[in-house]
Amino acid sequence: MAHTVHIYTDGAAKGNPGPGGYGVVMELVGQPYRKEFYEGFRLTTNNRMELLAVIVGLEKLKTPGTSVLVVSDSKYVVDSVVKNWVFGWEKKGFVGKKNPDLWKRFLKIYRQHKVDFKWVKGHNSHPQNERCDQLAVMASTLPNLNVDAFYEDVGSKMV
Repeated sequence: MAHTVHIYTDGAAKGNPGPGGYGVVMELVGQPYRKEFYEGFRLTTNNRMELLAVIVGLEKLKTPGTSVLVVSDSKYVVDSVVKNWVFGWEKKGFVGKKNPDLWKRFLKIYRQHKVDFKWVKGHNSHPQNERCDQLAVMASTLPNLNVDAFYEDVGSKMV
């Protein structure tokens, strides 16, 4: 499939759980268009930030049915989709699974586009992945971090 958009993502959490953030770099294939997004949270996990980065990237797409390649260094996210685990979790109501709030949000936006995933090794000189890592780490250190309400209310009790 020829992709029209590449979305590069990364998440970070210091302490895991601890302050965290995500970074997203979006590029239109064959064009000089590039956007960056990031956000930080006061208490969250690395996996939540990895997944939220993908969700935010997909939610930024303006046209339904966009052909997109998501590039992530998160085996948690990539394998969950590519190996179809998340669809089994959904059928079972996400019982006993972590981050059900984010997986439900992911599936809603995922189904609006044509999404492929590619795993890349983190911290391996991949320019866009390195930039996402910088954004995620920087976001986790911002003042007045946002509240990851689901994690602080429910998710932290599932650990």
